[in-house]
Amino acid sequence: MSQIDLQWFAPEDEGRTEQPSEHKLRKAREEGRVAKSQELNGSIVFLVGCVLLLFLAPWIEEKLEEMMVFFFNQVTVDKVDNGQYVYVFARYFCMLVIPFAVVGLIAGVVSNLVQNKGFLFTTKTISPKFDKIVPHFGQYFKRTLFSFEGVFNIAKSILKVVILILVCFLMIYSQRDKLLSAENVPGPMLAMKNFASVAGIMLIVSAVILLGIGVLDYMVQRRQFREQNKMTKQEVKEEFKELEGDPEVKSHLDSAQREMLSQNIPKAVREADVLITNPTHFAVAVQWKKDVNIAPAVTAKGEDMLAQSMKRMARENDVPMIENRPLARGLYNDAKVGDVIPENYWRAIAVIYAQIGYIDKKK
Repeated sequence: MSQIDLQWFAPEDEGRTEQPSEHKLRKAREEGRVAKSQELNGSIVFLVGCVLLLFLAPWIEEKLEEMMVFFFNQVTVDKVDNGQYVYVFARYFCMLVIPFAVVGLIAGVVSNLVQNKGFLFTTKTISPKFDKIVPHFGQYFKRTLFSFEGVFNIAKSILKVVILILVCFLMIYSQRDKLLSAENVPGPMLAMKNFASVAGIMLIVSAVILLGIGVLDYMVQRRQFREQNKMTKQEVKEEFKELEGDPEVKSHLDSAQREMLSQNIPKAVREADVLITNPTHFAVAVQWKKDVNIAPAVTAKGEDMLAQSMKRMARENDVPMIENRPLARGLYNDAKVGDVIPENYWRAIAVIYAQIGYIDKKK
């Protein structure tokens, strides 16, 4: 007796424990790979079509009657004009079909835009891949039968069929008296309307149920998409090294670092070598770690009320304060938090450090 390899039921990407980064998700989007549910698209189009059908039902009935009257009247005509028949049929066909086609197209496009979070165009999904020419039956059966995705798709299909059959049965059973009494209804049109009302309710209920299954499928597809794009710790490290040289990414990292430094102003003031003030409008905390920087760096800065708070912190922690209006304003405008002060201010800073009698301390 042959045995099934239990590894088929194991996760496809062993060791992928890290959540996908924004960079990886962006690359996947550029390649046309996004979390999307075809079930949700189809259910939305179907629901919109059913609603439109019920809304236009009286108008559709009127046009069908006109078409039937025209063709029945033509039966008694001796000379048959085939061209006229084709024209009339095409006119009524377009009149009845185009509204549903347009609304369905719009619903499908909007559904895709919502799922894709905007317009997405790429040619990578249609580019030929020669490695796909040779069929890999083992991988195919593994993906379709022995994976969460395969089991979910099978269960979803069975669930849809069972629910729709059950709904149709319950609807017909609940309306059985109305349907069975159709033979006693005077006039065939009234009987047809009774059947149409029951059919309309069945369509709407079925469409709503399919929409619920579509929403569930979309949630599962999003979860699966993130699972498939999970990264190993090594991939995270390699991606960080790759992005570290990217100017845009580096700028974001620098901004985040400066923001973190700015949010820790009390600690920065306590550990500063000196606080340079305007004296009322600007305050700049400066610290020099010789084993890290070749010159002092700005560790915090503030304006107006924040500057006054920094001065109060400096007094409470015995941090020297030096009033130097042009230097304070210049450092505030030209130096960012966390950066070494510009070289053109080094001479002035040297004078400041001489004034406070700076002695290198182990920080």
